[in-house]
Amino acid sequence: MSVPRVSVILPTYNRLAHLRESVASVLAQTCRDWELIIADDGSDEITREFLAALAEAHAQVQVLWLPHSGNPAASRNAALRLARGRYVAFLDSDDLWAPDKLEKQAAQLEASPARRWSYTRVRRIDERGAPASEAGVRPWKRIEGALFEALLNLEALVATPSVVAERTLVEAAGGFDEQQRFAEDYDLWLRLALRSEAAALDAPLASVRVHGDNYSQDRVGAHAGWVRLYSKMAGLAATPRLRDLCRRHQALSGLALSAGLRHAGRPADAARAFAASARHGWSHASWWQRIAGVKLRPA
Repeated sequence: MSVPRVSVILPTYNRLAHLRESVASVLAQTCRDWELIIADDGSDEITREFLAALAEAHAQVQVLWLPHSGNPAASRNAALRLARGRYVAFLDSDDLWAPDKLEKQAAQLEASPARRWSYTRVRRIDERGAPASEAGVRPWKRIEGALFEALLNLEALVATPSVVAERTLVEAAGGFDEQQRFAEDYDLWLRLALRSEAAALDAPLASVRVHGDNYSQDRVGAHAGWVRLYSKMAGLAATPRLRDLCRRHQALSGLALSAGLRHAGRPADAARAFAASARHGWSHASWWQRIAGVKLRPA
């Protein structure tokens, strides 16, 4: 069996209407040398029937049947363990790719061997696939090379379906952290950035669907995820300056977590989050500037 150029990793849990479109965008790739590994996280019967028929009809498609965990990182890792391609690419079950995505990114990486992973600009689409509002969204900037600090500062905006990386690089980084329940994608990108420079393409080669069912809608969980991520990166960063930057972001994320817990009616948890934030934030002017916006007493 020949080794594919790209292994496509696609986790899914139901969402059949969007899943059909996501799979179709893989089948339409101009790069034909790929394998598609779908990690099904215990979907319903109608979704399983679709996936079984898909694998029967396409030799390049493999379905991995998993018990439901609700953990996208675990599903992606299970698929990664089966991947054989030189590169891996990530696609979520409600997102889409442009037909030339894999072709362009694989060619870019092959032309720049020092840069072992790549990302692109993305489009935002709504439930129907129409352009979604960009109001309040940070503008995308093409940032290449050493990306660790730009990722910490959320200056480099890297969407999961935009990434193509050398499989061996992802394996060396340890794959997705299954304990990182939010921002698990940025956690991996930061660890890739510690090992390799990145390339970027200023072309919208992926479309990210924005809707109420997005996993990241739990704001308290999201803030807690960022606190954990920055704490972890403080232990991995290569220089004292970068470690200090991680701690500053950890403290600011802790303030956001504290505010979210207060609004959720959890004042004791909010106070604990504030105290943890203060341990790393008191020496940073930006932390003190945020204090005025955080109230710990229930409204």
